[in-house]
Amino acid sequence: MALTIEEKKKAINTFSKDGKDTGSASSQVSLLTAKIHKLNEHLKKNIHDFSSKRGLLSNVGQRRKMLKYLSQKDPKEYEKVLKELGLRK
Repeated sequence: MALTIEEKKKAINTFSKDGKDTGSASSQVSLLTAKIHKLNEHLKKNIHDFSSKRGLLSNVGQRRKMLKYLSQKDPKEYEKVLKELGLRK
């Protein structure tokens, strides 16, 4: 269920300020969203994979914390991330 290098680069480049900006909150949210989508697809096929389900819930919690941080530090960037990734508040 790990993301390939190309998938990671695509997710990070969506919001990075330059090619190597992997630490910004918006880049991390984009990467977590890609992981969540991939795990969702896996769990649709493998319903009883409980360790992957636990990983999915962990990633959702991490993304929620990152979005909360981003909403407090940079509300404009927060709105941009929500709009581009198709997330709800």
